[in-house]
Amino acid sequence: MAFPVPSPYFRRSRPVYALLVTLVLGAGLLWRSHFFPLPKFASKYGGDGLWALLVFFGFGFLFYRASTQRIALLALTFAWCIEFSQMYHAQWIHALRATRIGRLILGSTFNYPDLFAYLGGISIGAFLELLFHKRLLSSR
Repeated sequence: MAFPVPSPYFRRSRPVYALLVTLVLGAGLLWRSHFFPLPKFASKYGGDGLWALLVFFGFGFLFYRASTQRIALLALTFAWCIEFSQMYHAQWIHALRATRIGRLILGSTFNYPDLFAYLGGISIGAFLELLFHKRLLSSR
């Protein structure tokens, strides 16, 4: 099954993407909370995948006219840069990472399997977007 590349006239709905960002943020916080006891592997990498999905939808909100492929590449680059930045050790960035919001956004320690979790989360977002776009085209 081949997916169409969104046309230059394809535009994401900013209210829908704001809702998606909010829903994924809530799901990610619940995922990492102690309300749902998950296996350690699922909690760790599922949360990382949700974080990357949040980044994908966030870039989709900001760049609502860009192609899905461009948004996915931008989100993956951002996520991987954040992960690689965890190898940087300076007092000011450790102070940021010591806050709850800083830890949620910047993480704390480099872990190369996280790169695959980010790829998975962004791939899911791109797949869902292309699937939605294909259905939108076929309904016309």
